[in-house]
Amino acid sequence: MPRSTLASHAVHDMTGRGEPKVAQTPVLIVGAGPVGAVLALELARHGVRSVVVERAPWPSVHPKMDFINGRSMELLRRLGLVEQIRAVGIEPRHSTDFLWTRGFHEPPVLVWHQPSVDQLRRQYATINDGTAPAEPYQRVQGSLLERLLRDTIRAHPLIDLREGWTFTDLDQDTDGVHARVVDHTTKTRHTISARFLVACDGARSTVRRWLDIPMDQAGEPTQYCSVYFRSRDPILRRHGRAFLTFAAKGLTLVSRDEDEVWTASMPIPPGVPMVSDPIATAQERLGARFDVIEVMSVAQWEGSLAVARNYRRGSVFLAGDSAHHYYPAGAHGVNTGIGDAVDLGWKLAAVTSGWGGPRLLDSYERERRPVAILNRELCADLLEVMRRFSRLAELGAPREQLSGILEQEKYQIDNVGVHFGHRYFDSPVIEHEPGDGPRWDWHRITPSTWPGGRAPTVRLASGEQILDRFGSEFTLVDLSAHEVGAPLVMRALDRGIPMTHLALDDPAVRACWERELVLVRPDQHVAWRSNAAPPDWDRVLDLVTGQPVDRSRECVMVSRTGDGTSSEQS
Repeated sequence: MPRSTLASHAVHDMTGRGEPKVAQTPVLIVGAGPVGAVLALELARHGVRSVVVERAPWPSVHPKMDFINGRSMELLRRLGLVEQIRAVGIEPRHSTDFLWTRGFHEPPVLVWHQPSVDQLRRQYATINDGTAPAEPYQRVQGSLLERLLRDTIRAHPLIDLREGWTFTDLDQDTDGVHARVVDHTTKTRHTISARFLVACDGARSTVRRWLDIPMDQAGEPTQYCSVYFRSRDPILRRHGRAFLTFAAKGLTLVSRDEDEVWTASMPIPPGVPMVSDPIATAQERLGARFDVIEVMSVAQWEGSLAVARNYRRGSVFLAGDSAHHYYPAGAHGVNTGIGDAVDLGWKLAAVTSGWGGPRLLDSYERERRPVAILNRELCADLLEVMRRFSRLAELGAPREQLSGILEQEKYQIDNVGVHFGHRYFDSPVIEHEPGDGPRWDWHRITPSTWPGGRAPTVRLASGEQILDRFGSEFTLVDLSAHEVGAPLVMRALDRGIPMTHLALDDPAVRACWERELVLVRPDQHVAWRSNAAPPDWDRVLDLVTGQPVDRSRECVMVSRTGDGTSSEQS
């Protein structure tokens, strides 16, 4: 499709006199950052077109985020993005250490060590019980990730990216959303009509403010200044390589490329309008002077911990930073946002394609807002460790005491269970089971197919990860001896619900999948499980696809006959 047209229909000049132009699209996405781009790619994976409007004509130079956790990498693996992201990211041989210092004039108080991607890959290769993920984490500059994802969506035939276009306002009716945008290149106004609109326009979201959705704030916001610079001065490696250096005087130094690119961030005291010389301030707080080749950018920003009270108003949804704000500590921002994009993306696609019901969209907030609130608390916990270290150091606490306290907090980065253990316990589109769920462990993945949680991945006898065998929509994993799931999948297909039948007889899967039949959603979360074909399969299908569940409706009974064929009974 020519790039001069919008995704679903050509732009029509309704008057020929410079009045607003009108276009239509199934989904309009405001914002082309990582979350907006992943959402567009998720929709495209399911065959749904979208228009993405982005006010910035090119990606930001400032790096912003720098850490994609393993769970997000698994989700991006579904989109075929992992190799490209790792190619622009930090080399896998580098560890990801946290260095705590009172100043570079003395040795570090403590170093938290996090294994490198290479080390984790070797470790995961020895494990096949569901406690190892398919992907390790990846460090990557946010500016490079944004550029990669923009290039990807710009080239995709189902995505129409409009750079230099600014959202101004919207209204809604029974047909959907009518959004007004301005093309700053041509100075023209457009109205884009969409069935759904998703706000991925950041912490200062214009869409969220237009909808008047409040943020539930935890604590008072804090002003920060960050300087992005290049330096080869060896003094910055005086105490070895580190991903993050926390200086007690109030400085976070981040190595962006394990070479010469750095970011120094520092809180700004109340009443101070701006940092006049951020490099000099960084040197003073680090306790070391260093040569700078180039200052690439300086940004002043507000750190806060907040979650939107609502994720939806009618046909408009919030995702990413428009729905939740975090400090950079813990890398919760982009990772929570990627989870939002995948969760909402497949559901919008299902409803747009006709097989998803209205309750599917209601489930988005019910599933993702509790994750955002948990991550807000975890971010606050790590932030308090940093602030406590600064306070105690300022009060003159001895090195051995500071070291001992930080030693007890090392669990903060040994948190694979946090990333992989989110379970949608309150979702209306999950067939929940009575009783307590499996144990949640901060330090490890608990492999389980308990409904609502991520399906455990293991390597099959062929060497493939089981998650790579899942279809793009629902997948019924069938471990039964006679492929009991086959007629269940046929029934779903007859109803227009796309579903893959994955029949397996693999010992590694049997060891941790716990049931003969497990229904996995497009986002790799378990929707339902059983050891036998249910007598109310239509009710289960209604539930997991968000259709109204009518318990009085005629049930389709699927059973096995003696000759191995299937039969249906009303």
